[in-house]
Amino acid sequence: MTITFLGQAGLLFEKNGFNIMIDPYLSNSVEKINPKHYRRVSVDGRFLNIIPDLMIFTHNHLDHYDPETVRHFITTDSKITVLAPKSVWDEVRKFGGSNNYVLFNRHTIWTEHGIKFTAVKAEHSDSSSIGVVIDDDGKKYYITGDTLYNEEIFADIPEDIYALFLPVNGVGNNMNMTDAARFAERISPRKTVPIHIGMFDELSADDFECDNKVTAEIYKQIKL
Repeated sequence: MTITFLGQAGLLFEKNGFNIMIDPYLSNSVEKINPKHYRRVSVDGRFLNIIPDLMIFTHNHLDHYDPETVRHFITTDSKITVLAPKSVWDEVRKFGGSNNYVLFNRHTIWTEHGIKFTAVKAEHSDSSSIGVVIDDDGKKYYITGDTLYNEEIFADIPEDIYALFLPVNGVGNNMNMTDAARFAERISPRKTVPIHIGMFDELSADDFECDNKVTAEIYKQIKL
């Protein structure tokens, strides 16, 4: 399994030609609504040409579910499995076509291409928000989605997480770096990857102190 950081909270997982895209933000949609939230890193058009087999959206905020980005991938001609909680599922189905729109609320499990996907609790301003655990032949990757530190989350998470991807920006109902470090310590993964920084702010992963931290560089493979 190779993993590429797409910026903000976007991730691309690839295994044997099977492409999984999570929360891609590859436009300037947010800036159009709030000019102070302009992209610090320009869009790399190469990633708009990828054909995803499966897409996951964790919640209905524009930097996670962005219709301007999504229209490059989900069309009336595509045949993509789309996993989305209710708030996104209601919207993304409007793209129509032969795509398989799966309602992916908390505790839902979906298995495809030998990979198991489990929706887990997230504590965020979109009440439908989820995180996701990806289990690829026993190696588990946990993407929290946007979330605050909440005790109820831990009951959903298996003990043997290989890699944890979590927000550390501390605004918009996300964990700050202190709480994110506490969260990572509680999950106890082998690798911790801070994300959701550097796109609309000047925060750096260098400022995040955590054991087993791996710094992700935008548009590059994450070395786990």
